[in-house]
Amino acid sequence: MRYEDAGVNLNAAEETTRRIKEALAGASHPGVIAGVGAFAGAFDAGRLAALERPVLLASTDGVGTKTLVAARVGRWRGLGADLVNHGVDDLLAAGGWPLFFLDYLAAARLEPDVVGEVVAGLAEAARAAGLAVLGGETAEMPGVYREGALDLAGTIVGYAERERLPDPARLRPGDVLLALASSGLHTNGYSLARRALAELDWEAPRVELGGRSVADALLEPHRSYLPAWRRLEAAGLLPKTAAHITGGGVYGNLPRVLPEGLGARLIRGRWPEPPIFALIQRVGGVEDREMFRVFNMGLGMLLVYDPAAAEAALEVLDGGWRVGEVVPGEGVFVEGVDG
Repeated sequence: MRYEDAGVNLNAAEETTRRIKEALAGASHPGVIAGVGAFAGAFDAGRLAALERPVLLASTDGVGTKTLVAARVGRWRGLGADLVNHGVDDLLAAGGWPLFFLDYLAAARLEPDVVGEVVAGLAEAARAAGLAVLGGETAEMPGVYREGALDLAGTIVGYAERERLPDPARLRPGDVLLALASSGLHTNGYSLARRALAELDWEAPRVELGGRSVADALLEPHRSYLPAWRRLEAAGLLPKTAAHITGGGVYGNLPRVLPEGLGARLIRGRWPEPPIFALIQRVGGVEDREMFRVFNMGLGMLLVYDPAAAEAALEVLDGGWRVGEVVPGEGVFVEGVDG
C-alpha cells in the first residue's frame, strides 16, 4: 500500500510547494531570514529597537465559506488577497502595523493550479502592504474536507508603540463615528449569502448590481485600509480607536471597542450600501436587523474621533462618511433599523 492509496498525492504536494515558492519569490522582504521551506520562519526584529515600549500583536483568521463561492465559479486568486487584507485590517484596528504573515491551506486533494492562484493573490496583497510572508502550511486531508473545497487561514504578526494602542477609557459621549467603505461582503456572511442567492445565475450581468454578476460582487476582494491609515498617521490623525466590521456584523463588532457605559448610534442612509446587500436581503427575505447582525453593510471600518478632529480626518481620508456618534448606554442603535 502507498500513501496515494489512502488519498494523499505526494507528487501534487511537491508541485504545490514549488508553485508556492515561485509565487512568493516576487514578494521578498529584507526582514526575512528564513522563509518558505524552513521548519520555522525567521524575521529580523531590528526595527522594534527603535520603539520605546514595543508591543507585538498577532491575529489569526480565515476566509470562511467564501472559498465555496470561488469553487462554484472556479475563481481562486482573490482569496489570497482576502486573507492578507483581513489580517492587515485587524492589526490596524488594534493599533498595530504589519510585520509578517503565515498561511495555512488544506483540502481533500491539493490542486497545484488552484493553490498557485490563491498564493499568487496572497503574494500580490502582501507586496502591496510591505508585508513579509515567512511561509505556511499545506495539508491534503481526504475525509476531513469534501472534494472541490478548501480551507484557507492565516496568521499575521505586527508591532506597535504601547502608548499608541487604543484605550477605550479615552472615549466620551459625543465622539464622532467615521466610516470607511467596504468593497462588499469582505470575508464574512457567506453562508447566508450563498443560501439566499443559491438559485440565481451567478455569472449573468444584473442591472441591480450595475451590470456586474453575482459572482463578481461576492468575490470582490476584502479592502485593505493600510493606505488610509498611512495618510492618517502622516497627518497625526490616527483615530482614538477603530472597529473592523467582520464576523458578527455591525452589532457584534462595534461594541468590542466601546467601554462599559457607552454605546453607539448610527444613522442609516449616511453611507452608500453596496447593492449586493439589497439583493441578498430581497431574494433571501432577510430582515434589516439580521442584515446588520451578519454583514458589514458597507461599513468596512468604523473610526472614533473627537468632534474637533473628525472633519480634519475626513479631509485626509478623501473618502469616508460621518455616520454616527458615541452615546451613553450599551450596544449599537441603528436609526432606520431599530426604530
